[in-house]
Amino acid sequence: MNRTTLSLFAGVAALAAVTGFAVVSSPDATGAGAARSAAELPVERTSLLCPAPSTSDLAETAYTSFTPVTKGAGSGGTAGLVPAGPAAEKDGEPVLKPAAPGTPATGDSSGGDTPALVGTAEGGAAPGWTVQETTEVAAGAGRGLLGVACTAPDTEFWFPGASTAAGRTDYVHLTNPDDSAAVVDVELYGKDGALKSTAGEGVTVKPHTSEALLLSTLGDTEEDDLTVHVTVRSGRVGAAVQALDDKAGGDWLAASADPAGSLVLPGIPEDALAVRLVLFTPGDTDADLKVRLASPSGAITPAGHETVHVKAGMTTAVDLADVTRGDAGSLLLTPTGRSVPVVAALRVVRGKDTDQETAFIPATAPVGTRATAAGNRTAKDTTLSLAAPRGAARVKVTASAGSEGGTAVTKTYTLKAGTTQAVEAPVPAGLKGLYALTVEPVSGGPVYAARTLRAAKDGVPAFTVQTLPDDRGTVAVPEAEEDLSVVQE
Repeated sequence: MNRTTLSLFAGVAALAAVTGFAVVSSPDATGAGAARSAAELPVERTSLLCPAPSTSDLAETAYTSFTPVTKGAGSGGTAGLVPAGPAAEKDGEPVLKPAAPGTPATGDSSGGDTPALVGTAEGGAAPGWTVQETTEVAAGAGRGLLGVACTAPDTEFWFPGASTAAGRTDYVHLTNPDDSAAVVDVELYGKDGALKSTAGEGVTVKPHTSEALLLSTLGDTEEDDLTVHVTVRSGRVGAAVQALDDKAGGDWLAASADPAGSLVLPGIPEDALAVRLVLFTPGDTDADLKVRLASPSGAITPAGHETVHVKAGMTTAVDLADVTRGDAGSLLLTPTGRSVPVVAALRVVRGKDTDQETAFIPATAPVGTRATAAGNRTAKDTTLSLAAPRGAARVKVTASAGSEGGTAVTKTYTLKAGTTQAVEAPVPAGLKGLYALTVEPVSGGPVYAARTLRAAKDGVPAFTVQTLPDDRGTVAVPEAEEDLSVVQE
């Protein structure tokens, strides 16, 4: 056997040792060496980034970590969240140390000095690891309930729904989890196109640190509705926009799903006072979209808002008023003709007069295999919205054990095609502490989901909404076979 053949076998063996996934077998009787169908295996490492929650001295922040039980995952594994930036150098101890899969773990902080957190889970703690950051602010700009699911690092993000208007103070938070600096561009697009400024070009985010950029310093005009585009030249970051309103509270604006011709925005509360749709198409072609609401009884077309025209490279906003009219719903956007990629988000307001509160619902990907919402308190304070826009579906929802005690409970729901159900989510038996909800489609068409948390206080209907895309707890891994035809004598 020549040196080339030995090198090939050595390389394949090294790959198998590093990944734990590659499987090498002998060719079949025909000598075919093609890869077999991919297997779905649990991921072995997950990274999550939580932005700095607030600069308010009145802020009270709760963190909830949860890893669902995943078939095939190892029994070992560790996870932890540590402060980003200089705080990490002074104190490397985890702010929150997750519990075993199936049981939530919690942590908390007070005041406006809490840093961003950088987290990593490995082994059995990694598949589907979810962390919820929920902050209550009693007074001041952005008072109310602010919630965000800590995000995985990436290289591109779209945030339709931001603003630099008077009365709004919006920041884009960028967190770098890696050992090398990340270089980031932040672009703003208003109703007339890109805002002229170079302030967002080439922003350096140092290793293991977080930066909060005030949007009003990145543009030259006040804009009621903006789309923020974050792209990473080198490295990777986690990104989220914090939107604070002087009068109507505030919340985190998570990134929209990747640009697509059809979008689903689930989880509009039944008592929404005002719903504002913000859209952007990043290409050079205008988009025309049909607008429908998936209600509990079926898909309906909002009167006066049957379609929306989105000009290329410009942010478009549409006031849908009280589009739900007393029923929870999900907004469905589909092309009227040619499919043009679009990003979108909803700004939702609840309450009246001076007792208003705001939350955001970005377009989201379907649940896929499984999705999880952590940080739930009680059935009264938690609403789970399930939408089946294209076909009937059955969905299994599991309420985990509580962080301080309780037994997991599972319920199954049947969704009619084109509908949204705001279900009474299950609660763990004997609940103590906080718990997680895991959503798993059983059969039928794609399912989209969102979870709403409520915390009314002093007459303000404080709330926050998190959409539930697939938790990426598994990865498709092809089963490789030996193919000696690639070896040259």
